[in-house]
Amino acid sequence: MKIETIIKDTQFLPITFILMLLVIFILPFYSFPEYSIFKNTTSHLGAQLTPNAWVLNTTFVLLGVATLIDGWRFLRFFWVHKVILFVFGISLIACAFFQHAPIIKEMPIDLQEDLWHARFANLTGLSFTVFAIASSFLLNGWFQRTLAILIGIIAVLLSVLMFEYEELMGVWQRLIFICSFGWMMFVFNRTKKFI
Repeated sequence: MKIETIIKDTQFLPITFILMLLVIFILPFYSFPEYSIFKNTTSHLGAQLTPNAWVLNTTFVLLGVATLIDGWRFLRFFWVHKVILFVFGISLIACAFFQHAPIIKEMPIDLQEDLWHARFANLTGLSFTVFAIASSFLLNGWFQRTLAILIGIIAVLLSVLMFEYEELMGVWQRLIFICSFGWMMFVFNRTKKFI
C-alpha cells in the first residue's frame, strides 16, 4: 500500500482525540502537586514553567493539525467553513506556543505570553462555536443539523459555567474538549452521509 493512500484514507482526529483524553486525565498526576482536575484547566497543564508542559502543548498542536487535515477533506468546496475551521485550528496551535501563566503564583511569568494565550484561547472557543452553528447549514438531516447547533450552544454554556463556578473550571473545560472534538470526529468521519 502506498504512503499517499494511507495518508489520504487515514482519519487523524480519532487518533489525536484518544491521545487528548489520555493527556487531560493522566498528565495532571505528573504536573504540580497543587494541580486539580476539578479546578484547573488543560491550559494550566501546558503553562509556563510547568512540569511536562510539552506533553499538553504537543497534544494541542496535533489536535489542531488533525482537525485541519480531516476537516479540510470533509468540507471540500465549502470555503467559508474552511476559513472558520482554519482559524480554529491555528488558534488552538497558537495556544501551545503562547502559554498560560503557571498555577503557582510565586513563579516568574511572561505576562505578554499569558495575554496572547488568553486571546488565542478565546478565539479557539469563538471560532469553534461559529463553526458548529455554521455547519448546521451544510449538514444533511434533521439530527445532524440539530446536533451541530446543540454542540455550539453547549460550548457556550460550558464556557459560561467555567467562570460562574470556577471551582469546577477544569471539569467544564474538559467537557468542552470532549464534546467539541467528539462531535467533529463524528461528523468528519461520515463525509459522504452528512453533506
